[in-house]
Amino acid sequence: MNFFEREYLRRNQRLRIYMETSKKTSVNIVKAYQRYLKLQRGYSANTLDAYVRDLQKLMDYLEREDKQLLEVELEDLQHFAAGLHDIGIHPRSQCRILSGVRSFFRFLQLDGYRDDDPSELLESPVLGEHLPEVLSPDEVDALENSIDRSKWEGQRNRAIIEVLFSCGLRVSELVNLKLTDLYMEEQYVRVMGKGLKERLVPISPKAIKELDLWFEDRKHMDIKPGEEDFVFLNRRGAHLTRTMILIMIKQQAVDAGITKTISPHTLRHSFATALLEGGADLRAIQAMLGHESIGTTEIYTHIDMSTLRQQILEHHPRNMR
Repeated sequence: MNFFEREYLRRNQRLRIYMETSKKTSVNIVKAYQRYLKLQRGYSANTLDAYVRDLQKLMDYLEREDKQLLEVELEDLQHFAAGLHDIGIHPRSQCRILSGVRSFFRFLQLDGYRDDDPSELLESPVLGEHLPEVLSPDEVDALENSIDRSKWEGQRNRAIIEVLFSCGLRVSELVNLKLTDLYMEEQYVRVMGKGLKERLVPISPKAIKELDLWFEDRKHMDIKPGEEDFVFLNRRGAHLTRTMILIMIKQQAVDAGITKTISPHTLRHSFATALLEGGADLRAIQAMLGHESIGTTEIYTHIDMSTLRQQILEHHPRNMR
């Protein structure tokens, strides 16, 4: 082996060692970021998984481009963002992924891994205004009335739908709702929301009635150890999952003849819209929904205006034929 061949092998070996060290460093940084999201930001396991899953897309891109994490520049992130568009990822998903990327690089700067934040000028795609589907109280009643109460889970499902609509809970908050969170005489529930933030939400007499009927059925269940405090259980005596509730609500929409595309979150939107239409203050709605920013709550003013516009078109004498 001559000098040039030995030198070539030494360089390749140094490069491999450098790449392996950089990869280990990146893995450790991502783990530190996960700890930051969990311990300092208080994110739930589901939110944490979503952030890490989106971040992995960036890590895979950097590995393909042989780019080291701590050497990333704005141009690299712009190419990554363009790649998301090229492979057909929906603009709303692009925005979510890039928001996570910006969060990650802010962490790198705050924790001293980098002196700068290359994502500071990273732009997201412009989204058109999207108004979520909502159900009227009559449609919620139709949803509940379509349930076959002769089945063991019938009353449970009625209580689930009514609590989602009456309290505006996220589905993750509903599946984690505990008996010790219910204050039936005082007519409110304690909810642990995003970022482990606690809030108190009034609960309607109708929701209390549906819960009381469910608790009569629940008394006869064989409940698994450790699951005794969960409000809603499956037939095996364990607490429900978000997917189970999603499937149930979609099936009930079919049974009720509701053609709108709905999910458990639709009932949360419907709760907020009904409050706004009834004259509730936007700040009060923000508190009950557990929104950190009033800007998130303001989408319901657009829904209300859409409803108002439709009412004007249908009932104003100048529009009637």
